[in-house]
Amino acid sequence: MTGLSIQNLSMSFDLPNGGAVQALQDVSLDLKSGELLSVLGPSGCGKTTLLNIVAGFLAPSGGGIILNGKAVHGPSADRGMVFQKGALFEWMSVRDNVSFGPRMQGQREAEYKDEVDHLLEIVGLQDFKEKAIYELSGGMQQRVALARCLANHPDVILMDEPLGALDALTREKMQSLVLKLWKETGKTIILITHSVEEALLLGERLLVMAPRPGRIHTEYRLPFADLGVEADLREVKKHPDFGVKREEILSMIWDMEEEIMGRSEGSK
Repeated sequence: MTGLSIQNLSMSFDLPNGGAVQALQDVSLDLKSGELLSVLGPSGCGKTTLLNIVAGFLAPSGGGIILNGKAVHGPSADRGMVFQKGALFEWMSVRDNVSFGPRMQGQREAEYKDEVDHLLEIVGLQDFKEKAIYELSGGMQQRVALARCLANHPDVILMDEPLGALDALTREKMQSLVLKLWKETGKTIILITHSVEEALLLGERLLVMAPRPGRIHTEYRLPFADLGVEADLREVKKHPDFGVKREEILSMIWDMEEEIMGRSEGSK
């Protein structure tokens, strides 16, 4: 079977006082190859924990991850991660950052040069390939991070708030780039975000998670990501269903936050 299968996933963290926090409980989800999933939810719902387990950075307390028919045990090149800050090598050039994976795999420059140049062209950084990372803006650094991830040929791209630190205009441009890369590469993408609008724009499928313990509350299948590949994202936001879904999800998350606050005050 091709694709990603999350099977009855649970995660508990032990506390110093002998207690435990149930971060995730019985999370199950199947993603076909090439699907784009956005994940939303209030703080403490386990979004990043889920992503880190899929990446192989954390071992779950229960359940497991199957990718293309094989169990996931630890990090691997078949899953690429893009963080909120690019986690790039500041002293290296743009080109050297993007080619880092192929070089670590023992490839010669003649083997990866054309592909690296192509990726830099896709993300609009061909004219900046010899620049050091510290010379680039935040948005440009995130483009480098995307290109570096793609250079490793992952089956799944995992994004943890990759656009959260960007200004509004740059963020919108990067949202369009994510959709373009999704369509051009056919990669499976899981994107964590705190922005309801971003989750709607970038989620072919959208999960709203509930906290304590973290679990899937509601799933949506949406048309906006496909629309955004061809149309201006500002026009997509004018779609009559966009505002309806935005308000529905905002209310849902707001109610969860109110419940959490109520629990906290009741425990005092």
